[in-house]
Formats: sequence, structure tokens, C-alpha cells
Amino acid sequence: MSIERLNTEEFLLEGEQSVILDVRSPSEFRVGHIPGAHSFPLFTDEERAKVGTLYSKSGKESALFAGLDIVGAKMSAFVKKAKSLSSNRKVLVHCWRGGMRSASIAWLLEFSGFDVKLLEGGYKSYRAYIRELFARPADIVILSGQTGSGKTDVLKELKCLGEQILDLEGLANHKGSVFGHIGQIEQPSNEQFENDLAKIWGKLDFNKKIWIEDESQRIGKISIPDTLFQSMKKAPFISISIPIAYRIDRLVKEYAGIDDESLIIDLKKLTDSLGNLAVQELTSMILGKNYTLFAAKILDYYDKRYDFSFDKKKTIINYKINLVGISAKEHANELLKYMEQKCNAQ
Repeated sequence: MSIERLNTEEFLLEGEQSVILDVRSPSEFRVGHIPGAHSFPLFTDEERAKVGTLYSKSGKESALFAGLDIVGAKMSAFVKKAKSLSSNRKVLVHCWRGGMRSASIAWLLEFSGFDVKLLEGGYKSYRAYIRELFARPADIVILSGQTGSGKTDVLKELKCLGEQILDLEGLANHKGSVFGHIGQIEQPSNEQFENDLAKIWGKLDFNKKIWIEDESQRIGKISIPDTLFQSMKKAPFISISIPIAYRIDRLVKEYAGIDDESLIIDLKKLTDSLGNLAVQELTSMILGKNYTLFAAKILDYYDKRYDFSFDKKKTIINYKINLVGISAKEHANELLKYMEQKCNAQ
């Protein structure tokens, strides 16, 4: 009996209830994998290199025998590991192209009493699927606002109010500015960021509004998929305005005293924009623990950049609202009320 093969959409749907085994090498898995999948390598990185070298130098048969010698000693361990991961013995298996690696593990597990299904086309097919997913039309609204406006917190409150959001900075482990990595865990690979993003993006209703924070295409070392970013650039946006004292307070709470050394290193990256003298003065503020004054000065720089960017977007449908509440929850409610009024007026 042949093992059933699923297309990517079917595979991901079943993957919500079944264990996914990624039989590619550990290094392939680290670069990027289907969210929730377990690394279940047929070969270690070294073993894969050895088999690949044999294939190139001596042909398919030599590589096949070498692979069998390697895998034969591991067969019992594979079955035991799969059993520990899947109590109901239902597993989904994939490799890079849906070829021999996944077929070998699938045969072994099916022979050992598992209910096994394969991903047609493998991980390569999955990557093509998510690229197509990002290109689908969606009703996007961009939440814009000056640095320190608390846009991410407003997005989270909008979600609590039943709105659809996409938190790009949260997925990227970065707050967007040159200082955005401070206090964050290490960023994922760009490939893994896209995979994690696709998992959320694919579950959204594209016929309903999707709120996304205003971002440049790069967030730290991460890049937003080009097709999605192009959609973001064309989407209507709403700019929120928060009192400067509120924004300064936010920045002080987010960055003060967490990692002054990184703060100073990152500040030097702005030398071309700010000038040597300004960077020296700002560095002295950090060293002197005068974080409030530092935040006020650095916001002046970012506000000028924001105003320049805002002027370039005036050809796009946009709204601007001055928020008067003191919490992200109040700001989210004000925002929804404002947008409702705008829609009713049209």
C-alpha cells in the first residue's frame, strides 16, 4: 500500500493535530522549518556531506549503499523517537523535495505501525506555497505614528477588541529602530521569520481589516517578504499622535539602564545623520544616566525622519488622529471610534 501524499495546504491543516517530522539535516532545520515541526534528521550534517560527496564522485549506487549503512544502525532509534513524539502514532513526514529521505523514514515508520503521510514536493513546495500566500490581496490598514507612540501596544489592544493584527516586530524580535534589538532575544533567520509570519498570515480573514504597524522593509536583520511589503506600501494608513512627554516616558522605560554599552554602540551608527558632536553629547547623557534628556534629544532626530517619510506618503489615503488617553487600551478604543466615524461619513 502506497503512503498518502498531501499538498502543502492539506499538510499544514493536518499538522495542527499531528506530529510533523522534518527529516532534513540539523543545519537545514536551523535555517528554517515549518513552525511546530520536530527535527528528525535521517543524516547528521557530516553524514549528509559524506553521502553527497560519494554521489558526486562515485555515483548514485555508491551513495545509496553508504546511506543504507548509516541508516541501518539507526532504525530502532528512529522508531523509538517517533513513538516518544507521537502517542497516537500519527505522523507527517517531509524532507527537502519529498524524495528519498522522507520516503525512507515514512516506509520505516509505516512498517512499524505508524499512520504516515508525506508532504508532496517537500519543504521546497511549502516555501513556494507561503510565497504565494503573501501575494494574496488583503484589506490592510497601516498603523503609523512617531517613535515612542506605543503602536505595538495599541495593536495588541486592538486584537483584544476583536481586530485582526499582524505584529511584525514581535515576530522579528526587534523594535524597528537602530536600538530595537536592545532587551530582545536573538532574531530568527529571515527564512524562519517568513515561516512564522506565514503561519499567522494564513489564518487571517483577508476580507476583513488587518492592522499592521508602519515599518521599513528591514526590521533589524530581517526583511519583510517583498510581495507583502508592496501591499503595505499601497495600503491606507492612520497616523496616531501622542504627547511628547508620554513618548519620552515610554522610551525611558523601554531602554534606560538595560544595556548602556549597546545603546552607545548603536548611537555611533547614527554619526552620519547626527554628526560627531551630537553623538558625543548623547553619549555623555547615557554615561551620566540622564536618560530622560537623551530620549528627548533622540526623539527630535526620529521625528524629523518621520515627518519626511509622512510627507512622501501624502498621495496614499491617510488619516491622522490626536489621541488623548493615557493607556494603550484607551488609544485603541479611540482609534476604532475614529475609524468608525470616518467610514460612516464616506
